Amino acid sequence: MSGMSGTTGHAGPSDDAATWVGELDRLAPLRDLRVAPEFRAARLLITVGGTPQGQVTVPLRNGRATAADLEAACVTLGPPEQVTPAPVAADPVTVVIATRNRPESLARCLRAVLASDHPALSVIVVDNDPTDELTRDAVAAAGSPRVRYVREPRRGASVGRNRGLAEARTEIVAFTDDDTEVDPAWASRLAGAFAADPELACVSGPVLAARLGSPEERAADVALAWNKGFAPRRFTLDNPPEDSPIFPFAPGLFGIGANLAVRAAAARAAGGFDEAMGPGTPTHGGEDCEFLVRMILNSYVLGYVPGAYLWHHHRPDAHALRAQMEGYAVGLGSFLAKVALSPQGRTAALRRLPAAVARLRHISAREAGAGEAMPADADQTRARGLLTGPRAYLQSRRAVRRAGGAVPPLVTQPMQAVTPKNPAAFGTPSATAPVSRPAAGREPGRDPVAPPVPVAPALVAGSSAGAFTAVRPVPATGSAATDPGAPAPGPGHAPAPGHGGPAVRT
Repeated sequence: MSGMSGTTGHAGPSDDAATWVGELDRLAPLRDLRVAPEFRAARLLITVGGTPQGQVTVPLRNGRATAADLEAACVTLGPPEQVTPAPVAADPVTVVIATRNRPESLARCLRAVLASDHPALSVIVVDNDPTDELTRDAVAAAGSPRVRYVREPRRGASVGRNRGLAEARTEIVAFTDDDTEVDPAWASRLAGAFAADPELACVSGPVLAARLGSPEERAADVALAWNKGFAPRRFTLDNPPEDSPIFPFAPGLFGIGANLAVRAAAARAAGGFDEAMGPGTPTHGGEDCEFLVRMILNSYVLGYVPGAYLWHHHRPDAHALRAQMEGYAVGLGSFLAKVALSPQGRTAALRRLPAAVARLRHISAREAGAGEAMPADADQTRARGLLTGPRAYLQSRRAVRRAGGAVPPLVTQPMQAVTPKNPAAFGTPSATAPVSRPAAGREPGRDPVAPPVPVAPALVAGSSAGAFTAVRPVPATGSAATDPGAPAPGPGHAPAPGHGGPAVRT
């Protein structure tokens, strides 16, 4: 599968312009693209029968690109015959959405999840420490027996995800945030990934920008770099990837919590999410990175599947973007603090210190090139966050432990038990002791839960998506920032009436 990342959102080399976001399937007839004239470029996800091949950015003239323009952009990705259809499966999936005080955003997310083509999908909405009943009302308004509302008195995204994981009764549990819209085939392709590779314990997929209308949205898209491309990947402790010298301590390499699925027994055995980290805590973030690194350190197999993609609504204004970047810096500092507090993790991480410094320089350069909407003091903000993170994590960890919450260790076994094949990765003696894990269906420190539903052996190849749906819907209202209390965005952009080609969902 080939790919091209048209991720700048620019109409030209130095022209940061409003960019329209959409989808285009190469198996459908091409027609001219016509959108509102204020858009000077179109970012298109190119699919083949619904399976992503890559993204391209096409210049627009008065909101228009011809079929020839679109064809020329698609050609850069290679022939469609190179794309292998994403596997799908019908094994039951539970989707967990942890949320707090953002009912409009949650309603939009639920609409997308419930539009899934998966035949055995259930949803758990975990309402973390709400101040009103609006989230409960949004769940009721969805009018679906597949959605269950759970009220959780403790605040925090990790608390909410752990509650959803404990409540779920399926073997596969998927997590997304309330500021996303999943593709209709998202759940089926997550299930397909697990069915195709029984060793996988955790799977992530692309997180694509839903809107690039404001300078802040475009800056966030470049700075965060959440889309990890369109090539499938597999990560194991004993086979480090050649393109990551800081593996496995690579924030974002494995994906993010907005698009994540696990085998429930494995996630419970690993201790779930660290409730001292993430939105709703003093650390503001870092919980998904820590969870994924911990899974790798404890010898689980992780996968990245391009077909299981979703759309994320980035921060639409300067205040929200600044708060997000500050929060992520603190979250990164808290993650590094947890690594330093682990004797095994600290030993392994110190060997990667030079590469880690180089990685921070790369992040700094990427943010510097993200556009004028990026805060001018981004480097200083990151430095402050990295220094603040350790104190924030220690403070949060004490509070969570007093409340009886989950703070799983970074490595749950002696280091020799989790490095059976590649001792050089950690600079420790080789050993072949197996990893001891709790029995399936039990999470350390929690009551037993029902056993997971067995995985059905059937695996269906291909995709049901064949229609030309070249346009990513851009809703007229609402937003969802990751941190509770973040402001909503301004009005969205809608394609112009009389759009001659792509179908529009609003």
